[in-house]
Amino acid sequence: MTAVQAQAVPDGYMENASGHLVPIDKVRDHDKLRHETASSLAAEALDIEQRLIAFKRRALRDIADLVEIAAERYDVQIGGDKGNLSIYTFDGRYRIERAYADQIRFTEEVEAARQLINQCIERWSEGADDRIRVLVDRAFRTDKRGNMRTNAILDLLRLEIEDDEWQRAMTALKDSIEVAGQAVYIRVYERTDDDDQYRPVTLNLAAVATADRDT
Repeated sequence: MTAVQAQAVPDGYMENASGHLVPIDKVRDHDKLRHETASSLAAEALDIEQRLIAFKRRALRDIADLVEIAAERYDVQIGGDKGNLSIYTFDGRYRIERAYADQIRFTEEVEAARQLINQCIERWSEGADDRIRVLVDRAFRTDKRGNMRTNAILDLLRLEIEDDEWQRAMTALKDSIEVAGQAVYIRVYERTDDDDQYRPVTLNLAAVATADRDT
């Protein structure tokens, strides 16, 4: 079910973005063409989305069954969360990975960390490395939804700075990290003939290269 439910449009009319019915003969030909193009692409995209959902469910189910069969062979019970694993075709041409990753969010303690970090930057003044300033600015810059950039904040923890106030900031930062859930991914790889390495099979629309861009 889509987020927007289209109402039944009587023959001879088109519905505009405000929900008003407009006689077809009052709609420009180019507007009709744009509508047909967008509708066709959206319908195909929704179909692909459903197929991807079905593929992921099947992949998780089939891999879980494979693990269960292996456990039965050795008479062991597998409990708790399933772990990361890879399976290969017999000829080694394909590799399928199941990977789990924690979804992280930050508690209010991240604001204490931010304040301590800003105090460090101000205290260091001209002596502060510009690269550190850039990392800090990027870390606490929120996206359009107001969310902080998780990886950018975690990058701050990798900095080795011998300063008591900075270390207190990093402690506050660590204390602010909270695991909100767990995501599971299915990744498919194909072995290339050129260098015997595995290349990812792209299931992300933004990462797919079109033929005319490859040539």
